[in-house]
Amino acid sequence: MEIKPGVSSSDGGFYEIEYDSGPIPGVGRYVLKPAPQKIAEPAKDGKRELFGRMRDIARAHRSAYDYSRFFDRRVQDDSAAIFHKQALFMKDFVDDYAGSAQYSQYFPCYQMMGYEQLRTYFTWRAQARNGSVANTSLSYAFLYIYELLGNIGAASPLDGLEKLMAFREAFRIHNSSIDKYLLRWLRDYHIYYELPHTFKEFVERSGLDEHYPGLAAYAGRSLKKIGTAGGGAMPGLAWTGDDFDLFCSVSRYNIKKSVFFTDETSKMVSECFAFVMGRVRQGFEAAGMDFDNALFRPTRKISVWRPFRDALFHNWLKQPDRQVVFSKNAIYMCRKNEWMSSTVITTEKGRQFIGYVMKQMESDLRKLTKYKFKLTANTEMMNADTIRVLAKAGVSIEFIVPAAVAEYYREATKTVVMVDRDALARIRREALATQESLIVEEQAEHKGSAPQAASPLIPAPPTFSASSPFSASPTFSASPPFLAPPPTSALFAAQDQDIFADATEEEPVSAVSAWDNLKNALSEEEIRALAILLVGGDLKTYADGCGAMIEVLADGINEKATDRVGDSLMDEDFVLYEDYITQVKELTS
Repeated sequence: MEIKPGVSSSDGGFYEIEYDSGPIPGVGRYVLKPAPQKIAEPAKDGKRELFGRMRDIARAHRSAYDYSRFFDRRVQDDSAAIFHKQALFMKDFVDDYAGSAQYSQYFPCYQMMGYEQLRTYFTWRAQARNGSVANTSLSYAFLYIYELLGNIGAASPLDGLEKLMAFREAFRIHNSSIDKYLLRWLRDYHIYYELPHTFKEFVERSGLDEHYPGLAAYAGRSLKKIGTAGGGAMPGLAWTGDDFDLFCSVSRYNIKKSVFFTDETSKMVSECFAFVMGRVRQGFEAAGMDFDNALFRPTRKISVWRPFRDALFHNWLKQPDRQVVFSKNAIYMCRKNEWMSSTVITTEKGRQFIGYVMKQMESDLRKLTKYKFKLTANTEMMNADTIRVLAKAGVSIEFIVPAAVAEYYREATKTVVMVDRDALARIRREALATQESLIVEEQAEHKGSAPQAASPLIPAPPTFSASSPFSASPTFSASPPFLAPPPTSALFAAQDQDIFADATEEEPVSAVSAWDNLKNALSEEEIRALAILLVGGDLKTYADGCGAMIEVLADGINEKATDRVGDSLMDEDFVLYEDYITQVKELTS
């Protein structure tokens, strides 16, 4: 073995024993080898590190996106919470990736995306936020919608709605299939967030009428903070505004079919009704009575409502207790930041009471406007029990309504004088100048004689303009409710007679049954599915045979039922509610 002198490992080299290069077989020798070059550390990728920190957010959750059990409610809630936190973490991130990675997944989310997919999305998102919406994978588009539904990247709920509509308009050029879900989510958006307009106003302004047929004028109206009615568990109803269309839909008297109700008078009638109902409410309040709970009664069945179904949405917004009325049959309630839905019915006594108020109001308006045809309203339109309760409380509704109508009409038609102060000052200056010139001329004409006292000049009257009646909403004084002395004994007459069929009015036409509407909306597959549930059949086997997921089939039926009759037909275990067995039998017959 040979060792060369003067060489050590400190020179950066190293010795290696080689057995095949030595002269004696089996005996190796040391061979000096040069030191290997150090491998340079790769440059740090800040974006990759950022994505890593974003993914670490999921470690605090149990499910961590277990997509094998995604239809489990708890897994969905966990996944939505993870996504919302990650979206907040990445809300300001902007990328400039030159590549383009495709992405396709049901319920898309950051956690299940690769490095190239994340860079592709955030680059595309930055361009979309700047108004340049390019075509991309549909999953990227839904991911962007999920962010806006949670107000990620929006300054306010109203700003988020405007961004959703702008994105819909731009992306539908590439792929219009987003409407299948987005149109439903726009409705939920108006229920979940408090916006300065009703859903109907939004639909009309956005030109979406064809997608929401038969939408009531009060749809999406948010109501004031609610309490509990009568000590029960069901929150009391509290309409903040006396919406004319809402009460027309429940009234026993159809004022919209009256010959008095025209395009010219509709604004006056609706404004007068709102004012009258305000006075009626004051009368009830002064007597210690709850107006809303006397007229409206919620159904006993309350269902949990999840906003933005089929979207990755986390209930992030802490909201006060409130209600949102979406139709005369559907109301959504938020209590302790949990959402529920229920149907609302109007008692027959309430329908009769509103019918009397409307007809009496119209009768008084006809007199005040000197309309050629008179109309008579009678307190016997109300239920005898209602008359007795009001009389006992000292609320004389037959005096409150005429007094309120007269007060409204007086305020609405009064002449408003507008004084032009600049013109008045100019007139005074001109009058003063004229007076001085006359005094000078008179002194010149009667020089040497005693001056005569000049008669004071009266300036010309100021200019004014009178506003035309009903050109704007009138203002009224907040006078106390009109509580007249107890009514005469005639008020207690318990006669149950229908006086709608008088010579000047027509009987209202009954509306098509909500269940008939539901039957027309259901497909043949959905009707057969209900028939199978009625006999206790296997819905999953039937759904598999139709090529559909059982959850999708059931959700489709429940969604149509909620929209038309105000409630779901089956629970999460695909069992029909006993309350609707009879109606479902009629649907499938």
